[in-house]
Amino acid sequence: MKKLNVNKEACIGCGACVSIDSEHFDFDENGYSEVINNDNIDNDNTRNAISSCPTSAISYVEEDNNNNNDDECDCEHCDHHCEN
Repeated sequence: MKKLNVNKEACIGCGACVSIDSEHFDFDENGYSEVINNDNIDNDNTRNAISSCPTSAISYVEEDNNNNNDDECDCEHCDHHCEN
């Protein structure tokens, strides 16, 4: 399944994606973009938000649904291991 990803190291917090597609993007607590919704991501607003990013920090990634690793965070806001 395809999902959105924001590379936090590349994001400069310009807000273009949030302005263009607030259904899928918002600012995190540090002022950088974050994905808030991965539903209905194949649309013009989302594609425009991705292409408007001046640092190319936003991309579509393929999510592997066959790997159910309990150590993986499955929230919609990150793609890292949670520290539980």
